[in-house]
Amino acid sequence: MLRLARHTGWLCILSILGLTACGVPGIPRPPSLNLPRPVTDLRAVRKGDRVYLAWTAPTETTDNLPLHHAGGVVVCRSPGAMRPGCAGGVLPVSQPQSSAQSKSMFIDAIPASLLGSDPNSQIFYAVTILNQNYRSAGISNVVAVPAMVAPAAPSDFQAQITAEGVVVGWKETQAATVKQFYRVYRRAEGATADAVAGEEPLGSTQLADHNFEWEKTYSYRATVVTVIHVEGKPDTEFESADTPAVIVFAHDVFPPAVPTGLQAVFSGVGQQPFIDLIWAPDTDADLVGYNVYRREEGAEAQKINSGIVTAPAFRDVNVAPGHTYFYSVSALDVRGNESARSGETTETVP
Repeated sequence: MLRLARHTGWLCILSILGLTACGVPGIPRPPSLNLPRPVTDLRAVRKGDRVYLAWTAPTETTDNLPLHHAGGVVVCRSPGAMRPGCAGGVLPVSQPQSSAQSKSMFIDAIPASLLGSDPNSQIFYAVTILNQNYRSAGISNVVAVPAMVAPAAPSDFQAQITAEGVVVGWKETQAATVKQFYRVYRRAEGATADAVAGEEPLGSTQLADHNFEWEKTYSYRATVVTVIHVEGKPDTEFESADTPAVIVFAHDVFPPAVPTGLQAVFSGVGQQPFIDLIWAPDTDADLVGYNVYRREEGAEAQKINSGIVTAPAFRDVNVAPGHTYFYSVSALDVRGNESARSGETTETVP
């Protein structure tokens, strides 16, 4: 028993020397301040007189512990340079709008007093996340937007369906002192995001959109984009407010182009007679084929193909000696729209 007690004592001494516990607590850690990590991915987009801020909400503290309680968000706005700690530029914010898990956003309406004509002036933003005691670990990265007065949205915006596509139009806006152009957006019914239908320089009054699908519903809107160039820096863009959206149903009632170049040639010496027809191919993107029509002198033209002719050529074997035939062709698209018939060509069977 004495020998066992001696061994136990030596084990405790060795454990203490090795900085391990043998009934002795380890090095104490200070209590966590529960300070949320500062935001590092703040982004800002200006649209008209509004600024859309977005960032990823922190999920950890500065001690690398899970963040369980956040006290709120402070959004800072400052014309000119951002002051240390957002001094004097705090906006009245309770909680940001949440767009997705851990994603936050805030929309700021810029006061008219902060906007002017200087293309080099900017408005700066930052956010800081508070803990439950309303303390923070500092502000986020600082972002900036142009402080120029936004141009007016294009007026009298409208859209119509044509054989060439969806044509949108507007009245020309006022002359610009900086680079500006029009941008038109398109959104398909049921979609959650816009696509750029096209861009046109200032001075234009319409745009033709060809990148859509027939028999679908779309909304269109337009904006004026201002480009600010500062030597030695990337160009900065911001958009005006949008026009009211215009809804169009892309219903295709437009036939393909009328075929051209129709020719007829008789063959049949020493064999069954026939007449070969050829014409210039139609180049419409939605072309599905052709119909061939034939008539004799004084009679109405009748379609003589049983199925859609897919190539710009046709052989008529139902011909009789001593007859003269008049031919024409039409084009068909995938939705069944048929063009007018081409000019006639004639051929006689000897």
